Amino acid sequence: MQDFALDDRLANDSVSVTITGLCDVRLMKDRRWPWLLLVPRRPGISEIFELTPLDQVLLTFETNKVGAALKTVTGATKINIGALGNIVRQLHVHVIARFEGDANWPGPIWGHGKAEPYADEDMNSFIAKLRETLSQ
Repeated sequence: MQDFALDDRLANDSVSVTITGLCDVRLMKDRRWPWLLLVPRRPGISEIFELTPLDQVLLTFETNKVGAALKTVTGATKINIGALGNIVRQLHVHVIARFEGDANWPGPIWGHGKAEPYADEDMNSFIAKLRETLSQ
């Protein structure tokens, strides 16, 4: 049986916020958008329909919980949720806070400009707020 291993690109581009029942919830290292990933901790999965029915329900529940927490913490205009996987095949769900007037509003975030890293203090503060909100 294969063990779960996080894709190297996801590991390099994000930092873990918390582990839920199914997912590693990760913050993308790009301060232009408050952007989280949910990575189901199941080996060899690239599509939602490859998850067991129970894991599909858990993923939906956890995505909704993370989306609501991100909206609460950021006050976002809109929360975008999607599972693309065209570059990184490992199943992961993007949960992105968008604001009118952000770096590429209303267009997509992919391929727009260059990632801007968080200052350590800002990232740690944001992660703490997310953890607190997710624990409620």
